[in-house]
Amino acid sequence: MKALIVGLTGGIVSGKTTVADMFRELGADIIDADIIAREVVRPKEKAWEKIVKHFGVGILRENQEINRKKLGNIVFSDKNKLKLLNQITHPEITELIKKKLENIINNNNRNNVCIVDVPLLFETGFENMMNKIIVVYLDPKKQINRLMKRNNLTREDALKRIKTQIPIEEKVKMADYIIDNSNSLEYTKKQVLHLWEELNKNFQ
Repeated sequence: MKALIVGLTGGIVSGKTTVADMFRELGADIIDADIIAREVVRPKEKAWEKIVKHFGVGILRENQEINRKKLGNIVFSDKNKLKLLNQITHPEITELIKKKLENIINNNNRNNVCIVDVPLLFETGFENMMNKIIVVYLDPKKQINRLMKRNNLTREDALKRIKTQIPIEEKVKMADYIIDNSNSLEYTKKQVLHLWEELNKNFQ
């Protein structure tokens, strides 16, 4: 085995990026679906053109980039529009992730762990591409408060966004490993270190 493909997911604002950064520091390859999601909607890209066609030029900034906040306000208030946006972007994101995974598997001569950070891993069926799955857990009350603060949302709007995802309790049941990010950063890091050792046993 040249690479162990590990899916990393959780709820919105659960701390997936923080955990992914910790794994990166330990030596893991990281594929970040959020970065890829931004790449596929750059001006004039295929997904960008479809989004503008369906949602109108009112969602664009002066530089023609999509105003993510404006688009978010639209889709998180209408399930059908969120479904449409996902239908436009997910195939493009999936294709790029597959290409990056193939590159790592085919060209990596060293045994290594590849962490694929996908917020909607279960929602989009990505779990079938992974050898193992890690769920980053955050206490639901803390999740609501963190999302309200980060995105400057009302409690109602924060709950709307959270409810577009599979409940965190369900994700936990489907995971191979859980990292609880409800407490201190030090406690999270301790869990990551322990799990890193566990994942690397595959190469011993």
